[in-house]
Amino acid sequence: MALEAALAEPTMWNDPGHDCVLCPPLRFRFNDMADLPGESGVIARDADFLLIPDVAPLADGHVLLVTREHHRCAGAFGRHMWERALAWRDRVAGLYREAYGSRELVLFEHGPATPQGGGACVDHAHWHLLPGTHGLRPAVEAHGLPGAPADHAALRAYLRAGRSYLLVEEDGVATVHAGDGVRSQFLRWAVTSPGHGGTWRWQETFGLPGSRRRFLRTLQAMRTAAGRLEDVQAPDSHQ
Repeated sequence: MALEAALAEPTMWNDPGHDCVLCPPLRFRFNDMADLPGESGVIARDADFLLIPDVAPLADGHVLLVTREHHRCAGAFGRHMWERALAWRDRVAGLYREAYGSRELVLFEHGPATPQGGGACVDHAHWHLLPGTHGLRPAVEAHGLPGAPADHAALRAYLRAGRSYLLVEEDGVATVHAGDGVRSQFLRWAVTSPGHGGTWRWQETFGLPGSRRRFLRTLQAMRTAAGRLEDVQAPDSHQ
């Protein structure tokens, strides 16, 4: 029963005091549960962000860019944070080139609307990044969610209107889509093609041997790639 409660999708809160699983002291709770590196598994960091492997990676190279302080979503960033996040996106593309041979990546964020009211299962800003392309934007659009060019102002407009959004970057193009009413874990659902029998909920793979091996491969590959790049700890050497 305790394990089931821990694996339940975290309740969305806007206040980091309410047991946010991406804020200390709970940030690496799931890593501990799966006997995976937590703090020691951070790939890179600076004063604003951590780059960490996803605890139930969809593919080798699946990482999260997580804010160190509590921010609801990227739409809530100030200009400095937004520019830093984009710099990190570019840095991850460089790591992917070193680790997997291509800078191509998918970036995804499910930005919440209001506390306990959006589709993101964790109300703390985090970007999912995966190497390659996965047909994510067509899957979003097939869900009846046409996109518009995405920038900081577009995300802030959704947030100020109290609306959820999906941020998708694929094939070098960033789009924002309405996220109201979209299922939680939409990225996982779209990438694993549940209509063909895919296991897509993170709780279904978390802690299993295959998932753990993928986490550890990701950590090793990204750290090895980082070791080949100058000034790899963070963009602009900002520690």
